[in-house]
Amino acid sequence: MNYGSWRRWVIVSGFVLITTTARSASQVSDLDESSFSPDRFTFVRIMYDSSGGSGEAFYRGDTGWIPRWATDHPVAAKNLTWRLRQLTTIETNQGTLLLRLTDSRLKDFPFIFMSDPGWQVLDADEQRALKSYLDNGGFLWVDDFWGQAEWDNWEANMQLVAPRWKWFDIPSNHPIMSTVYPLTECPQVTAIQFYRRGGVTYDPWQFHRQPNGGASDMMQVHFRGLCDDNGRLVAVATHNTDIADGWEREGEDEEFFNRFSVKAYALAINILTYAMTH
Repeated sequence: MNYGSWRRWVIVSGFVLITTTARSASQVSDLDESSFSPDRFTFVRIMYDSSGGSGEAFYRGDTGWIPRWATDHPVAAKNLTWRLRQLTTIETNQGTLLLRLTDSRLKDFPFIFMSDPGWQVLDADEQRALKSYLDNGGFLWVDDFWGQAEWDNWEANMQLVAPRWKWFDIPSNHPIMSTVYPLTECPQVTAIQFYRRGGVTYDPWQFHRQPNGGASDMMQVHFRGLCDDNGRLVAVATHNTDIADGWEREGEDEEFFNRFSVKAYALAINILTYAMTH
């Protein structure tokens, strides 16, 4: 896997985040694989299996029953890839490419995204595939899982993938925090329906895997990193926050946009730019 060509063309222009919702990329069709250009950034979302039943492996959302891997799909990536074209010099394939970890095409893409892995199950083939992907220069971002039990499940999966690699809290002075936009912390974003109900920035503990520490657990945002044996940052986790909802719901509520979406895009641009230039 050679990602040198990707890293050469990632040039960031001087941005100003747009604080209007005049146009929403949700109007853009989802990705047509036949129109792929290998010279453009592709947002790859990983499909995976989860344990449990209703409320665990899947849940009822706006469009019916949703598997955990599909949380915030497809609108989040449609909006993000459009914003990347608008705010940076990164050329993107619009929308999302859905792959499993064992798909042979995975090696062609330098960045992958997972959502809501609190009940995730990875078999031996998937564990080996993820380790190979990260060993060969790939980068993983995991988002939108809440509470201690969901973190424990995710951490246990990664221990099977790479037992020697340990998660650490990313400090505010890490280069990823200021690659493009100067951020002092990872923002907390809740699902828009919870914000509308009570104005809180965190998900209710009852909607997440038990046991957890209740509201005091959910309120604590964790921005964590994982380095390989050579010290390269190969993965980040945004825990107790739903960054992708900031992209998905940007056009639905001006207050939500101003409070959450602006910072959600800023963090995304920092992470993606860092991932493709290091």
